[in-house]
Amino acid sequence: MDLHTVADYTVARSRDDLAWGPGTAFVGGGTWLFSEPQPHLRRLVDLSGLDWPATLHGDAGLEIAATCTVEELSALSDTETWTAAPLFRQCADALLASWKIWKRATVGGNICLSLPAGAMISLAVALDADVVIWSRDGDEKRVPVEEFVTGAGENILRDGDILRSIRIAPRLLDSRTAMRKISFSPLGRSGAVVIGRRDSDGAFTLSITAATTRPYVLRFPGAPSPADLEAALASHVPADAYYADVHGTPSWRRAVTQVLAQEVREELS
Repeated sequence: MDLHTVADYTVARSRDDLAWGPGTAFVGGGTWLFSEPQPHLRRLVDLSGLDWPATLHGDAGLEIAATCTVEELSALSDTETWTAAPLFRQCADALLASWKIWKRATVGGNICLSLPAGAMISLAVALDADVVIWSRDGDEKRVPVEEFVTGAGENILRDGDILRSIRIAPRLLDSRTAMRKISFSPLGRSGAVVIGRRDSDGAFTLSITAATTRPYVLRFPGAPSPADLEAALASHVPADAYYADVHGTPSWRRAVTQVLAQEVREELS
């Protein structure tokens, strides 16, 4: 869609080019930005010119650039031997998008959009990822993705902030994972995404996204019993946290989350 109010389009080449002002938006892939009118925008700053490597893997773990595309991220499931490698493709497949969108949509853009069904949020939260934020004043900070998303379409970014990258610790890449997703139709938007992770020390982590307005994470020292998991869901995820839209009612999302959580628990026990 043409954005008729935009009068300036700048391709950033360095951090100095990321100056923000009223009516300015930063562009990753632009798949959402150009999908509907944006009458409040006057200037776009394209991050692709910064040429950040899509992914970097070393002793510090995995760093995923905010401009890494969904296609590039998904490919890690084929090229890497981490125990958790299949989860990258599984979460990419959970994104309701065509292969053409995969080539343009970015990991950072999906997280910054902060929609409940954001599949890159599901991946990042499941692997206890942090986001690196470049602040408008030149500072840099790291925040867990679990805390970055605060509600449906809401996050902690301030005007002028940039999500630079997503970082995953090396030990978590070798954790066992199990994922369950459900929607009203076979190719529909996710109504609930439940991902479990079993670390090398036996710790069990369960993340809930899509079903709720923001991510919820439950942590146990070991695999919980069915009763303990049911009780934890009831006590840690408020009834009013379940999202309501055309893709699922709160009561349905809550019910299927409980079922999927038990399936994940059983697979990882």
